[in-house]
Formats: sequence, structure tokens, C-alpha cells
Amino acid sequence: MASHAYIKLVPSLAKAIVSTEEIKELFQYYKEITAKTGNQIDWKYDEAAFPYEMKEMPEGKGKWFYLKSDKDRYNLFLLGIDKEMISNEDGSEVEQSYIQLTLPESSTYGDKGKANEFCRFLAKKLQGELHLFNGRVMYFYPRK
Repeated sequence: MASHAYIKLVPSLAKAIVSTEEIKELFQYYKEITAKTGNQIDWKYDEAAFPYEMKEMPEGKGKWFYLKSDKDRYNLFLLGIDKEMISNEDGSEVEQSYIQLTLPESSTYGDKGKANEFCRFLAKKLQGELHLFNGRVMYFYPRK
């Protein structure tokens, strides 16, 4: 059965909306910083740290894409963006954007570990509310 993690972008923050292009840029940045770590320790760490390549299907353009690996013990996971309506403290309805990370049935434990790392990275960069695959919530934004 597929499992999901969500990064909810809190409406009160400056970055309340995100596009797939911004997520792709953050993915490239993540690959760059892992490669720099490898350069510092003189090892090809980027290939082991995050062994995924970005793939996008025409029907998912602007809504979702997936990260695929051809390395042993890794397969793939999907990333998508969407919006939902939530209730504020005063009872009014507000639109909230979120990023969804999905591990399909074909995903491995290695995929789950790397997806957890990547969604923590995204949540920190976007100052979001991370709902992990196991149901726990991590807050990366200043709370009241």
C-alpha cells in the first residue's frame, strides 16, 4: 500500500504558495550540496547520498513529477503540489498549499529513508509543517 508525507505551507508565512519549478530548483540545490560534501571528504558522496534523477510525465506537468533511481535498493517516489481548504482559528476558510510525497508499493525502505531526508530538507527551506509517513508532525516555522 502506498504511503504519503505532506509538507503544508502555513498561510501566515511569506512563502504560502510553491510551484513544481521551485521544488525542482530545491532538488538541484540538494544534489549540489551533497556533492560539495563529497568533495570535502574526497568521495563520490553525491551518488550515495541521493541517487535519484528527476523525471516528469507530460500529464503531470506543473502538478507532479517523480524521482527515479537505478541504484540497488532504491526505486522511486513521487512529489506533487495541491491546495486544500482549512479552517482558521476565527472559523473562516483559507486555502492552504501543500507538497505531497508518495511512496508507491514498489518503493523500498531505502526510498523511504531518502524521502524522509528530502522532505525534512524541503520543510526547513520552505518553513512548512511536515507530516511524516508515520503520522508524526514536525514544525519548521515560528509558532505563536
